Order: sequence, then C-alpha cells, then structure tokens
Amino acid sequence: MCGRFTQYRTVDEYAKALQLGLLEGDWSNEPLARYNVAPQSRVLLLHQDDLGTHATRTQWGYAPHWADGKRPPAINARIENAATSRFWGAIWKKGRVIIPADGWYEWKKDPDNPKVKQPYFIRLKGGAPAFFAGIADVPRDGEEDAGGFAIITAASDQGMVDIHDRRPVVLPPDVAQEWLEPGLPPERAEDLARHHDCPVDEFEWFPVGKAVGNVKNQGPELIERISDPLL
Repeated sequence: MCGRFTQYRTVDEYAKALQLGLLEGDWSNEPLARYNVAPQSRVLLLHQDDLGTHATRTQWGYAPHWADGKRPPAINARIENAATSRFWGAIWKKGRVIIPADGWYEWKKDPDNPKVKQPYFIRLKGGAPAFFAGIADVPRDGEEDAGGFAIITAASDQGMVDIHDRRPVVLPPDVAQEWLEPGLPPERAEDLARHHDCPVDEFEWFPVGKAVGNVKNQGPELIERISDPLL
C-alpha cells in the first residue's frame, strides 16, 4: 500500500519532468515542501481535460456518493480490480490523474515482534520525480476542487516485497502523459498501469528515522538515511 509519501519540489519542476511545460499560477515556483504527506490531507495532483493540464489540490481519500458513511474513504485502489469494481467505476473512465511525488514510505515489521516497525523511504534511483497513477473525482465546470482521489497500487515483487507486499504504480514520464489523455480508452489505461509502470529495479530504498511516524513532523531530515535501523 501507500500511506505516506513526499511532495517537496515545485509544481514547475514536476511539470518539466513530465514534459508538460509551465502550468499557470503564481504558486507554481514555490516548493511544496511536504515530506510527510498523510491520508485525508489536501494534496496536489495533475489532470487533463480538453482545455489542457491542470494542477488541483484535493483530499487524499475517495468514496462514491452511494458509499458515504458506509466505509472510510479509500486511499489506494488495487490495480487488480480498479477497472472493474463498482466502487471505482464512476472515476476510472474519466478521472485519471497523476500524483507527482519524490518517493514514499513503508514500514517493515520485525518478524519476532510485529509491534516494532522500521520505516523505509523508497524512491527512484537518482532521486528523479515519481509519477503515481491515480484516479479521482476531478473538478467539473465551475468547480475548483476535486472530490477526493486514490493512488493505484500493485503487488510488489523481487526485493521490494521484503519491505511491503504492495507499492504505488509509478509511471515513466511518457506513459504518465498518455495516462492523462482525456480520451484514453479504459482498456488502454488498465494496460498502462498493469504493464508499463517502472520496474522494481529502478528503485532504491533505505531506512529512515521513526519521526516520520508522526504526521506532524515535516522537513528534509525525514528522508535522511540512518545508519542504525531498528531491524
């Protein structure tokens, strides 16, 4: 799963890495400076319509109207059923978004004592921006905010499964561009998320301090490698 991530660059830096050019807004050159993004907080995401690409801040967590109050908003959507599930059906076809990020956190449990967990930071090798595939209740005409979003996740494999059995679907820039296209057929979108994401060997991960466990903690020190992990 993905329950915490970072989003500390400027919007312009993410847009350039995605080869989208500059986005409108005086705030686009201000670093987002978020080193501990948590569920239910408002997060910047990118989406497209016939008028172009837009940057929108919206809540991390989604539930369709018919599910309000029946279950907590979901922060992740499993690629195994996101395209076919009734829960996601209303936003899978027209609500594809990209969540620009720098990496994410996972907690590894001590096999002898599950209460002891070591946080790890996972990022692309070299520290390039990561583009999470997501689906959202995107803004309609006259609206400023989306109604919530979820990050699409897939099963981990190779070495990353030692940290966690799920991971966000991270798309290369060219695939992320196609993912955002308004007229993209749903079947093609599923194919992109299933078969064209970044492979595990393009990532690196290392232990970080336990301070990231408190959502109130922010700052670049949260992603610093520590030499004496708990496990």
